[in-house]
Amino acid sequence: MRHRAAHRKLGRTSSHRLALLRNLATALFDKERIRTTLPKAKELRPWAEKLITLAKREDGRVHARRLVSRDVQDAAVAKKLFDTLAPRFASRPGGYTRILKLGARKGDGAEMAIIELIGSEFQPGKKEAAKKEAEKPAKEEAKAADKPAKADKPKAEKKAKADKPAKAEAKPKAEKKPATRKKKADAAE
Repeated sequence: MRHRAAHRKLGRTSSHRLALLRNLATALFDKERIRTTLPKAKELRPWAEKLITLAKREDGRVHARRLVSRDVQDAAVAKKLFDTLAPRFASRPGGYTRILKLGARKGDGAEMAIIELIGSEFQPGKKEAAKKEAEKPAKEEAKAADKPAKADKPKAEKKAKADKPAKAEAKPKAEKKPATRKKKADAAE
C-alpha cells in the first residue's frame, strides 16, 4: 500500500528526481512553455508554482531570491522570475501553470503534455506579423541600396544591354523537334 507516499518517483533516485525537477522548472521559466511527459508535467506543476509564490514575496526579497536560487541555478532565469514573471502573477492567488495533454508519443507510447505559464499562450498570428514587420524595413533598405548601384553604371553599358534584345528578336529560331517522343515511338514499333 502507498500510504503517505505523495509524489511520483518517475523511475529515478531522489537526487536524480530533484535535478530533473530543477532543470524542468528552469526551462519552464526560461521558455514559458515546454513539452514533456504527462507524469513529469504533473510533478513539475506544484514545484514551479511554489517557486513563483516565493518570487512574489514582498517582504524579505533577498531571502526569497536565495531560496529560489537553490532550485533555479541560472541567474538570468532567476532574474526573469523575479522581475517579469512574479509581477505578472501578482494579483493571481495560485494556478500559474496550465497542462495541455498531447496524446501518446510515437516511439514508446508515453503520454505527452505541454506545461505552460498562464499568459504565454500560443499566438501564431502575432509571431508572423512581427516577422513581416521586421522584413519590410529590410526590403526597403535593399531597394534603396540597389538604386544607387544601378545609377552608377555607365551609359555605354546600358545601350549595349538595350541593343541585345533587339538583335535576339531579329534572328528567327529554328523549330525544335520533340526528339525524345520520336525515339520512344520508334522503340515501341
